Amino acid sequence: MSVKIRLQRHGKKGKPFYWVVAADARSKRDGKFLEKIGTYNPNTNPATIDLDIDSAAKWLHNGAQPTDTARAILSYKGALLKHHLDGGVRKGALTQEQADEKLAKWLDEKAGKVDAKKDNLSTSKADAKAKALAAEKKVNEDRIAAAKQAEAAKVEEVAAEEEVADVEATTEEAPATEENNEETQA
Repeated sequence: MSVKIRLQRHGKKGKPFYWVVAADARSKRDGKFLEKIGTYNPNTNPATIDLDIDSAAKWLHNGAQPTDTARAILSYKGALLKHHLDGGVRKGALTQEQADEKLAKWLDEKAGKVDAKKDNLSTSKADAKAKALAAEKKVNEDRIAAAKQAEAAKVEEVAAEEEVADVEATTEEAPATEENNEETQA
């Protein structure tokens, strides 16, 4: 029986969530599996991968062939490196302690890179949020200034209309008095 390490899809439409499983190559994608090795969630940034490295290395020792995506996940988490180092231990090229030390050192470096990426993402997100807030404040200030200008223009317009009405009222009163004077003289 040929064994594959592959992804088994779970989750809902548009929000995939995967199990990393060791399964018979003839079984369906989401069908029976021999062992669940871990999980993979591509919806987060960076993707969340939870993997049992020892179990994955055991299946690799037994001849399981990972699919392309599963191989990338196993490489990312260090399962392929552990498999490689265990081969060196079996051949006598290095001791188990040396292999464990190399794996631990590699895992620490990898964790540092992932943490740096998370920090970079959070700072860039905070910067983007600050820029958006500043832009929104500027738009609000411009809107308030435009409203004040419109209010001032309206006040000036009303004052001009009142002035024109006053001038018209005085001119209307003056001819009326002249007409009255002419009538009285006649």
